[in-house]
Amino acid sequence: MSLKIRFTSASATELFLAKIGHPQRDEPLQTSKEVFAVDEDEQDVLSPIFLKPFKNLTGHRFSHHSSLDQHEMNSLTADIFATPSSLLEKASAIARRLYSKSNHPNIKSGDLCISYVRNVEVEGNLTDAICILKSESVVPFLSISTRDGDLRLSTEQGINPEKIDKGCLILNHAANKGYYVLTFDRSGSDSRFWVRDFLGVLPVTDPSFLTNQYAKMAVSFVEKEREAKKEETGSEESPPWDTASAARDALAYFEGKENFSLQEFEEEVLKTPEAVAKFAEHRSKVEEEQGHRLEDSFQISKKDVTKAKKKIQKVMKLDTGVEIHLKPGFEDETSLEHGFDEDRGMKYIKVYFNKDRNA
Repeated sequence: MSLKIRFTSASATELFLAKIGHPQRDEPLQTSKEVFAVDEDEQDVLSPIFLKPFKNLTGHRFSHHSSLDQHEMNSLTADIFATPSSLLEKASAIARRLYSKSNHPNIKSGDLCISYVRNVEVEGNLTDAICILKSESVVPFLSISTRDGDLRLSTEQGINPEKIDKGCLILNHAANKGYYVLTFDRSGSDSRFWVRDFLGVLPVTDPSFLTNQYAKMAVSFVEKEREAKKEETGSEESPPWDTASAARDALAYFEGKENFSLQEFEEEVLKTPEAVAKFAEHRSKVEEEQGHRLEDSFQISKKDVTKAKKKIQKVMKLDTGVEIHLKPGFEDETSLEHGFDEDRGMKYIKVYFNKDRNA
């Protein structure tokens, strides 16, 4: 199961700052000359800002093909936890590593903040953590101040806490397995750079992760197969709730089982050799993208099955500029009618309702 992590008593106590340029554009690396101690009153403001992005993320751990002793980020992390006073030296090394990995033309320069965080609650115990945040954009802020007995408006450039682009939180937990690392990359396109090249982490393949991955694969596979079948047969486009219904049927296997078996899933859900082969190909692509193999059997996490069902989207985007959105969990398909108007030569959707809730 996923770790129970709480940030209620956590505090970011020391900060290291850097500006990460782009080596190929001759942009420099600038690092702070000292660690900044965060005042207690500022800890209450900064700590929630730093830690908010790490809620409900999938756990990762540092991984190396031969030994964790040869993993630079793992070694730097171990040194910081062993001697927090070494934060300046080791954080500088982390900044240099990030700079050296920032060679791809799509990677943006930005501001880096590395903070030492104390008293994160993990499974009921307090432990320390290292928070690494990178912001690749600045936004204008308005500030009203008093000057010469009057009010003045000025603008400043700064980091929007809600728009931090990349981050990771390394918890001092399970050190012998590569620590427990939470990470995010809002850009999506550079996730391999951040997750693999810089951090060098792989997901913790616990029941929660595996349930989530296979549920997502099952849903996306069903949706792709229905779209491919429509293209092959030239059939009329079916309404989105038909595809959503098929996706829910695929998740029914997970709801009715305590443990996942790939062979059993193939026999009960996929059924035909063609579908089994296509799903295997789909799975191989996912494994290649993530850089590791998914297990064939595991205990199913019911909580993550419920989450997967809620995420099933029912959206129909029409060429007339109209979009129809149905809430996750929508079941009353009798209130919708899908057909074709011969006179107009166009498809239509009728919506039946009792009351306009916006009225």
